[in-house]
Amino acid sequence: MLETIKNKSPLSRSQISELTGLHKGTVSSLIHELIEEDLVFEIGEGISSGGRRPVMLLFNQQAGYAIGVNLGVNFILAVLTNLQGEVLEEKMTYFEHTSVDVVIPQLIEAIQTMIDRAPESRYGIIGIGIGVPGVLDDKGTILLAPNLGWENLDLYRIVTEAFNTPVIIENEANAGAIGEKEFGVGIGDSNLIFVSLGIGIGTGILLNGEIYRGVSGFSGEMGHFIIETNGKKCKCGSKGCWELYASENALIEQARQLFAGEPNGQALDINDLVAMADAGSAKVIHLFNQIGEYIGIGIANIINMFNPELIVIGNRLAVAEKWIKNPIMRIVEQSTLPFTRRQLKISFSSPATDSIAVGAAYTATKSFFSNTKVLVD
Repeated sequence: MLETIKNKSPLSRSQISELTGLHKGTVSSLIHELIEEDLVFEIGEGISSGGRRPVMLLFNQQAGYAIGVNLGVNFILAVLTNLQGEVLEEKMTYFEHTSVDVVIPQLIEAIQTMIDRAPESRYGIIGIGIGVPGVLDDKGTILLAPNLGWENLDLYRIVTEAFNTPVIIENEANAGAIGEKEFGVGIGDSNLIFVSLGIGIGTGILLNGEIYRGVSGFSGEMGHFIIETNGKKCKCGSKGCWELYASENALIEQARQLFAGEPNGQALDINDLVAMADAGSAKVIHLFNQIGEYIGIGIANIINMFNPELIVIGNRLAVAEKWIKNPIMRIVEQSTLPFTRRQLKISFSSPATDSIAVGAAYTATKSFFSNTKVLVD
C-alpha cells in the first residue's frame, strides 16, 4: 500500500482501496499507522465524485534520506537522495592511486559530506548503497576488483563501522540496471541489460524485473568475454577480454599513443576526446569509430544471448554517444538475427543522472521500506 501511495499519490483512502484490493477498514488502519510514522500525510480535500469530498494523502519523501555511491576506478561520486530517489546533493572526487589506503578515506569523506548536507528528518540517513566495479559475495566483501587492484576487502564492515548505518554493497553494473529501471530510460522495461562502460566493462542483467545474479551471485562479468583468443593480457588473468578493446581505458590508452609527444598528449581524458571530435579531429573520430565497433561486438553477443527489451549504455563512455552510437548500431545490425532485434531498444544513459549512484541509493531505500513493519490489530 505504501508503494502505491509512493508511486501514485496524491490519493484518497477510497482510491487506495480500489488500487490495492484491500478492505477500506484495513486501509484506514494502515493509513493511521503510516501517518503516525511520518511516511504519509494528509494534504487537504480533493474533488468529490458525489458525496463528501475525500481527504487526499501524499507520500512524505522527506521522511528520510539515502546515500548512493558510484565507486569508480578513478573517481567517487556520492549523492544524497530523498525517499523518492530525487538527487538533492552530490560530490565528485577524483583519485589517481587506487590503493585501499588512498581510496577508502576519500570514500568515507564523500559519504560524510552527504550526511552533513542532509536536512533534518524523522528517520535521518536510512541507508548507504555503494556500487563497486568488481566481484562481490553476499556479505559485501569485494572478492576481486581487478581494475582497482583489490582482493578480499570487507567493504561492508569498513563502511558499517564508520557510520553505524545500514549499508548495501552492490556490483556497480547491477546498481546501474536498477537505477535505469526505476528512474532512467528503463522505466516500464522488465528485461533490461545495463552495460557499464568505464575503465572496465560490467553488465547488470535485469530479467523479469529482477537482477539476475547466477547460482553464486557472480553473473554480469561480460567485460571478460573473450573476443580475441590471443589478445592482450587482462588483469583478470585471461587474454583478449572485451574490456581491453571497448572500455574507456582502451580509448584513453590508444589516444595517448596516438598523441604521444604532443603537448598534454598523456593527460587526455574522455571529455577532452569528445571535445576534439566535436572540433573535427579526424584521428579522434576514427578512434571513437574503432571503439564503437568493439562495443558493438560485445553488445551483439549480449543480444544473441538474452534477447532483451532494452540495452542501456552507461557510465563514463556514454558522454561519447554522438561518436560511438553509429558504429555500435552498424555492428549490431551485422551480427544479430533480425528477429532478436525486432523489439529491442538500445539507449544511452542520461548524462544528467548517474544511474549507478542513484540505483545504489535506491537499494538502500528499498531495504529501509522492506524492513519497516506496520502492524494492524
